[in-house]
Amino acid sequence: MPDDNKTEQATDKKLNEAHERGQFARAPEVQAAIGLLAIFCVILFGGKTIAIHVAEIGIAIFGHLHEFQASSEKMGEWTKIGMVTMLGLTIPVTAVSCFASVAAGALQTRLVLSPKALEPNFARLNPVSGLQRIFSKDGAFRLMVDSAKLLIVGSLIYGGAQRIFHDPIFYTEVEAHRLGSFIFETTLLLLFRFGLALGGLAIVNYLHQRVKVGKELMMTKQEVKDEHRSAEGDPVIRNMRRQMARRFLQKQMLKAVPTADVIITNPTHFAVALKYERGIDKAPVVLAKGEDAFALRIKEIGKDHEVPIVENKPIARMLFKFGKVGEPIPIQLYRTVAEILSFVYRTHRYYFHQLKQRRLIA
Repeated sequence: MPDDNKTEQATDKKLNEAHERGQFARAPEVQAAIGLLAIFCVILFGGKTIAIHVAEIGIAIFGHLHEFQASSEKMGEWTKIGMVTMLGLTIPVTAVSCFASVAAGALQTRLVLSPKALEPNFARLNPVSGLQRIFSKDGAFRLMVDSAKLLIVGSLIYGGAQRIFHDPIFYTEVEAHRLGSFIFETTLLLLFRFGLALGGLAIVNYLHQRVKVGKELMMTKQEVKDEHRSAEGDPVIRNMRRQMARRFLQKQMLKAVPTADVIITNPTHFAVALKYERGIDKAPVVLAKGEDAFALRIKEIGKDHEVPIVENKPIARMLFKFGKVGEPIPIQLYRTVAEILSFVYRTHRYYFHQLKQRRLIA
């Protein structure tokens, strides 16, 4: 019985798991139809060459039949030659058909293996479950498809027989080459009809399987939430990871503050430490930024290492909002920050002399 609460489409995770179990849309008629189409193409484009080769073999045999000795040894040799010749004629057709069928199967599986589908499932041996599958909606549809295939095959054979038996070849004298043309045309006609009929059935069955599998894999809203929660991890652990990452970043930022050129403050709410090395940096780079307590910590470390501190409320706020640690400042702030750096370079010459040595050690 379908669950009315299952209103959500299957997630990618559930679709992948179902694919591994072999639960995906597939129709055997697709492989049969493509296999017939491949044989049709081989005969259409290569049939005349094959027919000429057969005719040459026939002429060679029947034209020199009086020269052959009827003995067990000769019969064995000619049997081997005949088998090799037939294999040479049929192998290309068989190989193309097999390749086309395998390719059709690969397209249905999307080139993804389903190892779990090969595992033994003893539940399938349960006769009760088997009867339920037979008398289910899917079983009824399967019966309709098989009946349609039987009806189509019968109709095509009957229609083909009617057309074949009405050919002049059966009631008038015709030239010998007409026999080859008749076989060639009849084979193509039957293959085309069979392929077209099976192709139509394959499309109907495949679409039905897609709808059926899609309904079977539907999920409830709670299942979708649980899966997302499982994929993202426990919220507590996730928050712990974020805190650890934040603390690690803050530690790295504080470690870089002593190598800053300047710290621009709000003065109490924000603090941003900048670095600029000529020939290395294309623009000033944000080494550290923080607000409130962390901003005070940045300023304390800056004072301990005599880093120039400049109070500029709007620039500090803009740098904190748009600046990214480890990246150059926004281009809109180049001019203002350049003026600040020019000021500290003039007023803190001794600090920048020490800073070169500090950066070499760092």
